[in-house]
Amino acid sequence: QREFTQKKTFTSWINSILAKHTPPYVISDLYTDIQQGHLLLDLLEVLSGQHLPREKGFNTFQCRSNIENALTFLKSRSLKLINIHVADIIEGKPSIVLGLIWTIIFHFHIEELARTLACAYNQPSLDCSSAVDSAPKASRSAKKSAKIKERWKMSATKALLLWAKEQCSLHGSINVTDFKSSWRSGLAFLAIIQTLRPGLVDLEKAKARSNKENLKEAFRIAELELNIPRLLEPEDVDIMNPDEKSIMTYVAQFLQYSKNLPESEEDMQEKVREALGWLAAQEKKLTKLLIDTENETYYQKCKEMMSFMETFNQEKNAFLPVLSSKQSEAELSEGQKEMREEWDKVISQINEWKAKLDQMLPSPLDRIEAWLQEVERLQAEDLPDLQDPFKAMLVFRETIVIFKGLMDCFDSHLDTLQSFKNEDENNMPLVLPEKLEEMKRRLFSNIRFTNCSTFLEYHYGLCSAIANEVMLKLNIWDVKYGSKESVESLLTNW
Repeated sequence: QREFTQKKTFTSWINSILAKHTPPYVISDLYTDIQQGHLLLDLLEVLSGQHLPREKGFNTFQCRSNIENALTFLKSRSLKLINIHVADIIEGKPSIVLGLIWTIIFHFHIEELARTLACAYNQPSLDCSSAVDSAPKASRSAKKSAKIKERWKMSATKALLLWAKEQCSLHGSINVTDFKSSWRSGLAFLAIIQTLRPGLVDLEKAKARSNKENLKEAFRIAELELNIPRLLEPEDVDIMNPDEKSIMTYVAQFLQYSKNLPESEEDMQEKVREALGWLAAQEKKLTKLLIDTENETYYQKCKEMMSFMETFNQEKNAFLPVLSSKQSEAELSEGQKEMREEWDKVISQINEWKAKLDQMLPSPLDRIEAWLQEVERLQAEDLPDLQDPFKAMLVFRETIVIFKGLMDCFDSHLDTLQSFKNEDENNMPLVLPEKLEEMKRRLFSNIRFTNCSTFLEYHYGLCSAIANEVMLKLNIWDVKYGSKESVESLLTNW
């Protein structure tokens, strides 16, 4: 399934690039079309803007030469081509071909886009010499370059994820923690579209639709309104463990779209002024509402909160482009800095209000809500850095124990939530039905369907950390020791 999805996604992405080639053309079978080498060279020429040497014919020697030229060009850009050989590409081996195309996509598409976000998200840049320890010796320059590349590769992925999170954070409880199951419902795609082009989607209606309906709608709107090629189909994403690379490739196109949006300085300043005025009004409105509802019942407080949030989200749409504008701190005007501070202040107030309401939930819903938040917090945490395998092993083991302990409560919380009678002694509702539905959705969508993959991810991380630790030990052992005592000392330390 993963290989099939990647082949389809990568083929569509290649065709979107080759549409810019002179003359433009399309490919139908990636594994076959790549064997002659011309496809690789055409693709790299469009992406790099450089003219690459090639053989014009199609015999075995010429095909091999063209593929070698393409791989040589990639290596000249310090790209690691592990286990990628000319013979495997000529044979059209699926795993090798897909690995090569992903390397090209990541370097020329995702890294180049994410580079523009590096300063804003405090990620190390390829040009940043402080990313690793400086080394005066020329013999270490290649090693240093490789370290920066590896670190930037992780940072590019994280920067793209943070950008997606930011676009979705403007629309309430749409949580993006990865490039896998977070996109299954289709809401994240729709939220990004709504941020980039307010008014194209109705997120409230989307929350009541099925995953496939939302995905179909998101891909349709992106293609028709944003001119973003349709790289995925709903059935590629609405599965237990969607392909991370395919989703990253598609999401990067939305970032590309956001970079191409024109905006004059004068228009930006006017929008910033309007946004500041609106944010000040929201802050006053929120403060007054908190005072007015201080002595109200929990149910009434929630109703007022929902009413405020409905109006807030509707009015917010007009300001999304300026609120989500991605610039580094140094590039911001004084007005933009003030606007960001005011936005953070209003969102902080809203979150505090929501947190207080969650704490006021009637028993046993308050305990279930606290449990839900703890599980979601754990799932959202970044995985330990495997560069320190011993420390990573300890963290993974601790996380697995904590997560297992939390999931032991799943069945009882599910039974309690499903059997909860939402009435007081006067037959009045205790909790808004929308809140109960939200809790059930989080329990099923965010936790029940992802707990197995989360466990697997933790155990995979643990095994990787153990493997890295073993390799470190073996590398230390790969030295000649001159005495029995030194070997015994090494074994004791092990």
